Amino acid sequence: MGTPDFAVSSLDALVQANFDVVAVVTAPDRPAGRGQKLNESAVKKYAVEKHIPVLQPEKLKNPEFLETLASYKADLQVVVAFRMLPEVVWNMPPKGTINLHGSLLPQYRGAAPINHAIINGEKESGVTTFFLTHEIDTGNIILSDSVAIADDETAGELHDKLMHVGANLLVKTLKAIEAGEVSEQPQPQSGDLKHAPKIFKDDCKIDWNNQAQAIYNLIRGLSPYPTAFTFLNDKTLKIFKAELEDKEPGIVAGGFLTDGKTYLKFAAKDGFIKLLDIQYEGKKRMLIEDFLRGMRL
Repeated sequence: MGTPDFAVSSLDALVQANFDVVAVVTAPDRPAGRGQKLNESAVKKYAVEKHIPVLQPEKLKNPEFLETLASYKADLQVVVAFRMLPEVVWNMPPKGTINLHGSLLPQYRGAAPINHAIINGEKESGVTTFFLTHEIDTGNIILSDSVAIADDETAGELHDKLMHVGANLLVKTLKAIEAGEVSEQPQPQSGDLKHAPKIFKDDCKIDWNNQAQAIYNLIRGLSPYPTAFTFLNDKTLKIFKAELEDKEPGIVAGGFLTDGKTYLKFAAKDGFIKLLDIQYEGKKRMLIEDFLRGMRL
């Protein structure tokens, strides 16, 4: 059960490891783009290519869907980047339902663990497999694997790294379950836990009164999507990549300096954010030199 590219890597790993994937459950096709053409999920495209049956329920409690799902008689269900499941679904298979989560649980439960880890300046992240229960991301942990986060790494780069590490961990997890060699570890439900809620547009707006390091982390944590932004000449300026300059700005926070050719940097509370890769409202994404060549500031 999954929808985006992150889930395809796991599905492919299960297929390559010769697990019998009896069916795939993914999001319904949605209209997208200017022509509102129906868009299939990445998982559906892969499943169709491999001749795996695909289920695309609008509602997960739909009796027809539940009947079809039960007819596959799966021993186990695997969830990677999907939506919340009702108990009637996750409790269906005899060996339960496992989930692959993009964090080192119990830290960063929620919808956007990869983004929040970088926004918070973490030096380490990882993936965890666990059994689903009632409360989201709280079930017993099976296995986990950690990765280092580089100082300049973006959410997109960490996503791709975790996608492959997670796929390998999932195969190890299924082999352990199959062999009956799983020792489940209950998660702590309280203590110093950091959360990873869904990110909204307001969360992406840069507050230049913050410290430069925090702004730099926000830009990395929201790149390439949903992208941190500010305003320039009353138009939205999305920032995909930037550099941190920790010298005293000497100008008001939110002000900027430019030579009109090679650099554009905004002042934060205690340093500068030098823009490298941006998208100005109404224009395509471009390097800062290309942007400055056609723009007078």
